Amino acid sequence: MSKLVTIYGGSGFVGRYVARRMAKAGWRVRVAVRRPNEAIFVKPYGVVGQVEPVLCNIRDEASVAEVMVGADAVINCVGILAPSGKNTFDNIQTEGATRVARIAAQQGIKKLVHISAIGADADADSDYARSKAEGEAGVLQHMPQAVILRPSIVFGAEDEFFNRFAGMTRMAPILPVVGADTKFQPVYVEDVARAAEVALTRTDVAGVYELGGPDVNTFRALMEQMLHVIRRRRMVLNMPFGIARIVAFFAGLVQTLSLGIIKAPITADQVANLRHDNVVSASARGFAELGIEPIAMESVLPDYLWRFRPSGQYDAIKESARNLRA
Repeated sequence: MSKLVTIYGGSGFVGRYVARRMAKAGWRVRVAVRRPNEAIFVKPYGVVGQVEPVLCNIRDEASVAEVMVGADAVINCVGILAPSGKNTFDNIQTEGATRVARIAAQQGIKKLVHISAIGADADADSDYARSKAEGEAGVLQHMPQAVILRPSIVFGAEDEFFNRFAGMTRMAPILPVVGADTKFQPVYVEDVARAAEVALTRTDVAGVYELGGPDVNTFRALMEQMLHVIRRRRMVLNMPFGIARIVAFFAGLVQTLSLGIIKAPITADQVANLRHDNVVSASARGFAELGIEPIAMESVLPDYLWRFRPSGQYDAIKESARNLRA
């Protein structure tokens, strides 16, 4: 019988790619999510019965343990960009990650891969970065042989980065960004999934790996590259950190007063995060040590950002027609 892997958060942006990759590699995949009825789309990743969504709340001890029973390996892809209700950074990214590792150790599971993030730092002024670091520490405390993957900004068809900013270009001639000079090293989601598979299947892989794509760009340069892909002209306007903090404060207030119906476009914690570059450290192990050559953005962005072009899927046809007339 093929091996079984439990993937916590296996229907999320990164998790679904990891689940599909593990299924293609022949593993049986148990996708642990809070709403399994909304994760039915993962079932076709494999043959009948190979990939199954199951109910689990990473905050709940019993459910975490139950979906891990019988597993040969565990991958934790659960993470949040902003807190919501009981899903705080500490509950999810610190306590949740530690809980998964502790129960894995108790059940005698030997292989665990944990998806963290570049910038994880226990002394950070951002709760996101601090909780990521504390989660890593909790994982390694219980599973010293675990593999921790720290990706930079992850891009792909379902991302909340390029899709979000491309959508904003439909509403105004100005594209505001916070930290225009902050550097990022965007990594393709499929490459992160490949790294998780390698980390799980190779016996010589352990410790922390930082994952970044082949290119390092400033926030402004990334937005300009996106604008080129979607063929729109917009002014990329840098919002100073001081003003951004004020905007984040009032946006958070509106979100609270609306009981979460109106989502804050940016939080104070995200502003704090944007003060720091998000790139692979010079001394860090990464894709090279995993035997993976990461894919460049320019070969992927047009595949899913075309819908934000002025004429969507017909934009290229219109361009061809104009060239013929010329």
